[in-house]
Amino acid sequence: MNTEQKERIRTGKGFIAALDQSGGSTPKALLQYGVKESSYAGEDEMYAMVHAMRTRIIKSPAFDSKRILGAILFENTMDRTIDGQFTADYLWQRRGVVPFLKVDQGLAELEDGVQLMKPMPGLDDLLKRAVERGIFGTKMRSVIKAANPDGIRKVVGQQFDFGRRIAAAGLVPIIEPEVDIHIADKEAAESLLKSAIAEQLALLDPDTSIMLKLSIPSVDDFYADLIKDPHVLRVVALSGGYSQSEANAKLARNHGLIASFSRALAQDLAADQTDEEFDAMLAASIEAIYEASIV
Repeated sequence: MNTEQKERIRTGKGFIAALDQSGGSTPKALLQYGVKESSYAGEDEMYAMVHAMRTRIIKSPAFDSKRILGAILFENTMDRTIDGQFTADYLWQRRGVVPFLKVDQGLAELEDGVQLMKPMPGLDDLLKRAVERGIFGTKMRSVIKAANPDGIRKVVGQQFDFGRRIAAAGLVPIIEPEVDIHIADKEAAESLLKSAIAEQLALLDPDTSIMLKLSIPSVDDFYADLIKDPHVLRVVALSGGYSQSEANAKLARNHGLIASFSRALAQDLAADQTDEEFDAMLAASIEAIYEASIV
């Protein structure tokens, strides 16, 4: 593990950029960017276009280590290059941004009010390749859609089981049990989630480091004790469907919680913008998210 990167994530001011849309979410990301499905034929062209979008973001003068601590990549992006360097190397060596990798293979069907992660039979090989590609940590997402104690316990147990394997491979896992922001019992679900996470943290070896990626809580500073836990390098927040302004306002009321936004980061960027327009829009978004992340 790169100790300089670890210290930057643990103590740095800024936020994590989520550039990890994959599979079914890639067409949505491109459509938000102004690229219709009729503009590409097949997966190869689609991934080439989304890599071009991500490259434009990463190479923008606005995207730098003054405000951005890390960036989460999709496997396809990790294997591609920017100016002749693998994406993770470019991020760290040229931009000073710590690279992470999305490793989950999507969500299983809803059961017990939650969606677990699908099996990951190729995880060990992917982790080995991630280490070779200069990746610092990983991210994997589950979804909670009801305050169901059994379901939430299963989600958190699965996340930490995979997290231990990822840590053993020399990477820092971002554990992401997302609580759906639209559910009526969100606050109750968050209470169950926090308890389940605390139980799992107590079982970790003393030298194991993880990160948490959580929905912005209904009660301000609700995750303060998780933020202080010695196993937790950082707790980051997903935007979860909130607009950027909504997410920033809610985030700013939670001390020590920083952003890891995807749609909310890129929501005003468009393929047909000039470089000047694109860079100005991205700079405004990054500054607003940064300010909400440093309270």
